[in-house]
Amino acid sequence: MLQTAMILQPIVDASESVLKFWHDVVGGSWGWSIILLTFTIRILILPLTFKSVKSMQKLQVLQPEMKKIQERYKDDRQRMNQEMMKFYQENKVNPLGSCLPLLLQIPFFISLFYLLRSDSFQEDIAGNASFGPIPDLAEPLTGHTALLVFMIVLYVGTQLIATMITSIGGDKTQQRIMFALPFVFVIPIINFQAGLIVYWITTNIWTIGQQLVVRKLYPRPDVNGGSDSTAGAAVPAGAAAVAANGASSKAPPTSPRKKKKRSGRRR
Repeated sequence: MLQTAMILQPIVDASESVLKFWHDVVGGSWGWSIILLTFTIRILILPLTFKSVKSMQKLQVLQPEMKKIQERYKDDRQRMNQEMMKFYQENKVNPLGSCLPLLLQIPFFISLFYLLRSDSFQEDIAGNASFGPIPDLAEPLTGHTALLVFMIVLYVGTQLIATMITSIGGDKTQQRIMFALPFVFVIPIINFQAGLIVYWITTNIWTIGQQLVVRKLYPRPDVNGGSDSTAGAAVPAGAAAVAANGASSKAPPTSPRKKKKRSGRRR
C-alpha cells in the first residue's frame, strides 16, 4: 500500500494542487472542488475518449468479419488468436482502445483516496469538511445510514444509466458484466470516504452527458450493411419493374434457329 502511494505521489500532488486551485477560485465547500477536479480530469482525457469511440465504432463495423474468423478456427484457439491479431493489424484497430479512458481514471481515483486520508489535506479542510448533507468529505458515511443508502442508490443509478448509454449495440456478455459491476462495487464503496463517492457519482453524470453528445457527433455505424456503397445505387427502371411485378429474372428464350436450305438436288 505504501509503495503504491509512493508511485502515485506525483498524481496525488497534482490532484491536491488542482483541488486547492478550484477552492481558491470558487471557495465554499471542498465538495465543489472535488466536482471540478473530476471535470478537469475528464476534460484532459477527452481526446482519448473520442479516439476510443471511433475505435469502438470501427470494431462494430468489423464485427461480422471477426465472427467469421472465430467460427472458422473455433477448434484451434491458438490459430484463432493469431488470425485475430493479424486481422487487427491489417485493419489498424486496437481492441483495447475503448478501455483506455477508463484505465486512465483509475490512478486519479486511487490518488484521491490517498489524498483524502493525508494529514496535510485533513488540515486544509479542517472546519470546512462538510458538503450539503455530508458532514465530512474525508470520512466514510458508515455512521449515517440513511445518507449512506441515498449515496449508494445515487451511485448505482447513475452508473447503470451510464453503462446503458455506453454499451448500446455492444456485446451482450460484456453488457451483462458491466451492468453487474456497480452492485459488486457497493461492498467496498461503503467504507470509502464520502469525497470518493462524490467523485464517482460526478464521473457517472459526466459520462452520461458525454455519451449523449458523442452519439450526436459520431452516430453509430450501420453494421447490417446499410452504409454499403451498393445499398444506395440506382436501379434501372426495367429491372425495378420486373422486381415489382414478380417476374422471372431469367433471360428471354432465344429464337429458334432457322434451317439452312440445302443446295443441290436430292438423291
